[in-house]
Amino acid sequence: MPLEYFGFRAMWSPVFLVFLLMTAALYLWLTGSGRKLFPNAEPVPVEKKISFLSGVFVLYLALGSPLDLLAHLLFSAHMISMALAFLIAPPLIMLGIPGWMVRPLTNDSWFQAFLKINHPIVTVLLFNVLFSFYHMPAIHDYVMTHFTVHTVYYIVLMISAFMMWWPIASPLPELVNLSSLRKIFYIMANGVLLTPACAFIIFAGEPLFATYTDPETWARALAYCAPGDPAQFLQQFSGPQYFYILPARDDQQLGGIAMKIIQEIMYAAMLAHIFFKSFIKENAGEDQTDHPTAEFSAAKEQWNRV
Repeated sequence: MPLEYFGFRAMWSPVFLVFLLMTAALYLWLTGSGRKLFPNAEPVPVEKKISFLSGVFVLYLALGSPLDLLAHLLFSAHMISMALAFLIAPPLIMLGIPGWMVRPLTNDSWFQAFLKINHPIVTVLLFNVLFSFYHMPAIHDYVMTHFTVHTVYYIVLMISAFMMWWPIASPLPELVNLSSLRKIFYIMANGVLLTPACAFIIFAGEPLFATYTDPETWARALAYCAPGDPAQFLQQFSGPQYFYILPARDDQQLGGIAMKIIQEIMYAAMLAHIFFKSFIKENAGEDQTDHPTAEFSAAKEQWNRV
């Protein structure tokens, strides 16, 4: 594919790359020599650092690498990008954050408000409704062709993704009042709620999204990702058909299948994570994750009352 036509900025998103590199550097400093800024800060295991950095890399792969540009050309690439950004990156990042880095925030009013609205029933519905709503053809095409709406929707969807993963991958497991069995049901509920949207896409009898079939809609959406004039894109490529590897309907089906497969793999990995932690707790007599400090007891009691 002639992706190089769109230029370095469109292919590699340098501003986003610099932001993520700065985030990774700050994390490494805070978990290294910067630990002295936090009370009772313990050394961070290597596996936690790998998890956080892997999450940052996956987030860049989804929203900053050439995959993001390709997601404006092929629906299958779009669904893979969505799966990486919202199903894989958030839990990896959260699992890599040590509890002592977050606990100083627990007494802040905004954090208490966050805990009040972050009920598992709310989070499981919020993310899946937003994700499914986004993939209604008319909504999807509108969001993709309006830059401000697209940016705001992605930010809201990302926040809801972190909220959805909070009961499973929270840096403060002592604030999550879910047993291992309830966590399993929570993950299963997520899988069920996302299935109708994937099934709708997979079994549709025709291409659903004008962004990937109509030349003018495609050119307007692409102009927000790759700097340039939509008319220039149409003159150069004539439309999205120029980039087809598969017929539009087949590519759409591939996207729905890819999303469902990646979802199932990620949820299976998180189920394994839950089983492993339960096994450790039962055999060691205590949780191997971060333990609450004395200053945290008041916040925990307040959360339990909620």
